[in-house]
Amino acid sequence: MNIIVCIKQVPGSNKVEVDPVTGVLKRDGVESKMNPYDLYALETALKLKETYGGTIKVISMGPPQAMQIIREAYAMGADEGILLSDRKFAGADVLATSYTLSQGVREAGEFDLILCGKQTTDGDTAQVGPEMAEYLKIPSVSNVKRIVSVEDGAITVEMDMANTIEIARVKFPCLLSVEKDIFMPRLPSYVKMRATKDKEIKVIGFSSLKDQDEMKYGLNGSPTQVQRIFPPESNIKRELWNDSAEELADKLFNKIKESKFI
Repeated sequence: MNIIVCIKQVPGSNKVEVDPVTGVLKRDGVESKMNPYDLYALETALKLKETYGGTIKVISMGPPQAMQIIREAYAMGADEGILLSDRKFAGADVLATSYTLSQGVREAGEFDLILCGKQTTDGDTAQVGPEMAEYLKIPSVSNVKRIVSVEDGAITVEMDMANTIEIARVKFPCLLSVEKDIFMPRLPSYVKMRATKDKEIKVIGFSSLKDQDEMKYGLNGSPTQVQRIFPPESNIKRELWNDSAEELADKLFNKIKESKFI
């Protein structure tokens, strides 16, 4: 089974500045990590490989520093890594990101299965996986919480649909977006980390993609634009009261009334 796992480098902290002109996060110089949801997708791929054999390629889109998470994927057991990196890809919304990744997948070669995390912690749209599948013209299933079985030419999965649990059988090639805790991600191996420290990471730029229409990538290919983005306000103000139960009840009532909750 040939598996491709989509991974993304996300800020490791919520203290990230926003570019006032483009409205996108300033990622340069910010501590980063692999998107936690993608760790579940990678672990799912590793479990499938251990059971059924095959290869695992990871693919990411981002600046050169995103190679760090590909190295992490190598240390967990991934076989090959691809980084889509070009200034023309910068500022992409979910549509342009999905299209760029789909073009990168086409460059990656034959595959049976694409695995994505449910969403990213810096965007939370949960749209990239299904949109990639649309561009690649393959079936996709989201909210996958369990792999039921793998038969010749198809995979059966269990989906968490909030109010119901549904089971679907999907033919290869296909794309699955997995829920957290589908498997517990393993820790990177120090031995693998040492063995793969010089392992090649294939970097693909805009000029290497078959579709050379610049209006489909980055800001040019993004029909949605961020109008305003700001960090949430932090309010740590508190009061500590030490009184009798009756006095505390009166104080609490007055406070709620003063705050116009009633």
